Amino acid sequence: MTRLPYELFIGLRYTRARNRASGRNHFISFISLTSMLGIALGVAALITVLSVMNGFQNELRTRILGVASHVQISGAGDVLSDWQAVAALAAANPRVIAAAPYINVQGMLTFDGAVRGSVIRGVLPEREDQVAEIGRHMKAGALSALKSGEFGIVLGAELARALAVMAGDKLTLIAPQGQVTPAGIVPRLKQFRVVGIFEIGMFEYDSGLALVHLDDAQKLYRMEDRVSGVRLKLHDLFESRQVALALLPKLAANAYISDWTRSHANFFRAVQMEKNVMFIILLLIVAVAAFNIVSTLVMAVTDKQPDIAILRTLGAAPSGIMAVFIVQGALIGVIGTLIGVVGGVLLALNIDVVVPFIESLFNVHFLAKDVYYISELPSDLQGSDVILIAVVSFVLSLLATLYPSWRASRVNPAEALRYE
Repeated sequence: MTRLPYELFIGLRYTRARNRASGRNHFISFISLTSMLGIALGVAALITVLSVMNGFQNELRTRILGVASHVQISGAGDVLSDWQAVAALAAANPRVIAAAPYINVQGMLTFDGAVRGSVIRGVLPEREDQVAEIGRHMKAGALSALKSGEFGIVLGAELARALAVMAGDKLTLIAPQGQVTPAGIVPRLKQFRVVGIFEIGMFEYDSGLALVHLDDAQKLYRMEDRVSGVRLKLHDLFESRQVALALLPKLAANAYISDWTRSHANFFRAVQMEKNVMFIILLLIVAVAAFNIVSTLVMAVTDKQPDIAILRTLGAAPSGIMAVFIVQGALIGVIGTLIGVVGGVLLALNIDVVVPFIESLFNVHFLAKDVYYISELPSDLQGSDVILIAVVSFVLSLLATLYPSWRASRVNPAEALRYE
């Protein structure tokens, strides 16, 4: 029969604190329990919050890249000639799914006295559906309703609401480029019919973006057969930087290329910074609970001084005494971490059930639909986060055992047994 090392056996026995004659032992056991629960609560909170932050990050990335592009190739002054050759060159890269031309210009929309400035994007509907997801978010009409020469327009939901227009209404688009007449320079005007309304869920796009057919935009803005650039969609959006660097040497000297990590760098950097700050703040909960182990072990060392002295007289080395109390503190950290990991993983995986239950129980709504465009808490549990949190929690618990264990190893047997 294999026997446990005495350090492990005694450390486990001290953790249970079964001596009923001593009230202090029960008090130490109670502090051990609260430390364990504190670690579990902190670990569970960390896993849940980071999962929700990951969910928000993915949701925002999906919504932004549903309108923006993974990689964008543009010309000098937002004018690119022979876009077909550029699109063919980009499509030859195996990591590129599709390429679509676009025209990006400014315009003013008016309807029944209401006036709104907007970004006008000229697109080819059949190609745009391959690089963006606007067609999947249509509230009325369809993106395919944009026909060359028919001067149809698709508006964002907030923009349509501000102009008070509906599908089928006709509005006027005013281009900033003027035309010279005997009466002076007057702006170029064209009437467009609303053929669709989309709602991405990002206010920036829903309130300030309008889509027209590429041919109609070229006619109105006198761009002939030129475009502003070409947008690319990739198999893996996280390879956008590598694809951009691979395509750059093959492009003309007056062409520019950028990827989504640059065009929205500040936004995603802010989200990542917020996630890191939340990690540090919530880690303090784990740290406080972990360092409660210090007080637990200090009291345990004081209470067990006679036992330590007897072990020393029986030949136990100082390192063995130190290991006894390290085992006791590490066990508290391990059990607390395991409980927290299990609880945090279960909560993160069921956040879509738990949050609605709490909302219905207390009759509240955390993310009101009329205020927030993401009205539900998304969750994306990542194994790397769980492992990192568990390792950090265990390390903090282990560090908290070092000083009390060192004090235990320094107990003088003669002094400890003097009054026994």
